[in-house]
Amino acid sequence: MGAAKDNEMKHITVLIGGRPYPLKINTSDEPAIRKIVKEINEKLNRFQLTYTNKDKQDCLSMTLLTYAVELHKVTQAQTENASLKGKLSLLNDLLDSVLA
Repeated sequence: MGAAKDNEMKHITVLIGGRPYPLKINTSDEPAIRKIVKEINEKLNRFQLTYTNKDKQDCLSMTLLTYAVELHKVTQAQTENASLKGKLSLLNDLLDSVLA
């Protein structure tokens, strides 16, 4: 019954920058989505306080750019880790063949 509940769809409305956005989500995703929405609004508020001469759209764009940069860094790190894992595996195989 738990797995079926995870796949249940739910309609929620989130507020980003004071504007409502209706979403249809998996019930199991709701806590993560709510947390992300909270983080987005906090970053948006920080940009609005820091850059008082910018409008909300500019601050939303800067918030989006911040997330894009963070995603890029994580993706790069995963790629580098996969490459390193492959090299370590090759080195381990070479050591095994020498010691055998």
